[in-house]
Amino acid sequence: MSKNFGFTLVELVIVIVIVGILSVVAVPIYKGYTKKAMATEAEATLGAINTAQKVYYAEHSCFLPTVGAVSNNGTLDINLLSNKYFTTFQVNTDVNGFTATTTGSGAAAGISVTLTGSDSGGANLTRSGV
Repeated sequence: MSKNFGFTLVELVIVIVIVGILSVVAVPIYKGYTKKAMATEAEATLGAINTAQKVYYAEHSCFLPTVGAVSNNGTLDINLLSNKYFTTFQVNTDVNGFTATTTGSGAAAGISVTLTGSDSGGANLTRSGV
């Protein structure tokens, strides 16, 4: 009597189908998590801008005037050289507050994070593309 070792074709097909279903579900979830992780770099940058604007406001009773998109802004003293995905930002000010925006590049293209700060001290963070 000979013993057959191995898997039948039906067993192999079932395993392939299960792996396919898992990959269809897991890949989009993984991509969503990586985008959220990339967006945290932008949030850290905007947090530094928020702090710098508050310090400037405490010293001058107004927010720093409009700042163009730059990698390093000496006036706000924000260093973005260590950033991988968010290397530029844009700050616009008005009488009651400011809006700072940064947009991703490379793998983070399409991700944009905006911080709206006010003279009352509050700040609102908005993410898009995540």
